[in-house]
Amino acid sequence: MSCVLKKPGALSTLLFSALLGVCWVFPDWWYSHSDTRQGRRWFLEKAVVPGWHYTKVPVAKSAEAILVADELVSGEFTNGNGELVRVFSAKRIREKKNEIGLFVHTPDRCWTETGWKLEQQAPDSVEVPIHSMRMILERRIFNRGSGDRELVLFGGLVGGQSLPYRLDHNLSVGMRHQLKAAADHSGATLRASDQRFWKRVWESFWSRRQLLGPKQFIRISTPLKRGEDIALSDALLRSFLPQWLEESDFSTGKNVSRQ
Repeated sequence: MSCVLKKPGALSTLLFSALLGVCWVFPDWWYSHSDTRQGRRWFLEKAVVPGWHYTKVPVAKSAEAILVADELVSGEFTNGNGELVRVFSAKRIREKKNEIGLFVHTPDRCWTETGWKLEQQAPDSVEVPIHSMRMILERRIFNRGSGDRELVLFGGLVGGQSLPYRLDHNLSVGMRHQLKAAADHSGATLRASDQRFWKRVWESFWSRRQLLGPKQFIRISTPLKRGEDIALSDALLRSFLPQWLEESDFSTGKNVSRQ
């Protein structure tokens, strides 16, 4: 009789173990697709751009701790015309499942939490060619309320390819944060209730593009001068991106143009 009673328990344990195994393996199996139309590339950041002077800008220790990046590039380029372009790149060569995502802390969240305010300006995303790759970049205008305004473009690569979805999961949260519409809620609560965030989760699931693995986050920005046509600043950033970034082979890291 005791043997009969033990069988259901053993079966339940076996089924439970099998379920845990499926849950553990499923993400690695499902999120494994790549875009066969694209190659695999890293972007190499150049410190020497003809006609521009580069100055390295240190990254705050708090930001380094959050990003957990293997490589960080942060600096400013200036030219003789008084133009200024700020650049930032973070790479994670290998990623562990328990590490926070490199794309979690976008300017929509981090900048608004440090006092910058988002302006509602269209378009809020642009497609920009960078050598052989076309990237969907988020486009934002931030201001400090003191007259300082900044045009910002940012985006990322996963597994050496551009993302098939946007990095706007923090946009609504940033707007609500600066309006103090939910002062009693944490940022995590706001994100959990945000439709834009869950839309990106679904797009990521549907595309089956990998979530974990080698990543690169890119941000470029320039101050907006009073009375100046924003289109000029847009053109400046678009033209500067391929000057600042070079394509490198995903597996070797060597410059593609020099192979």
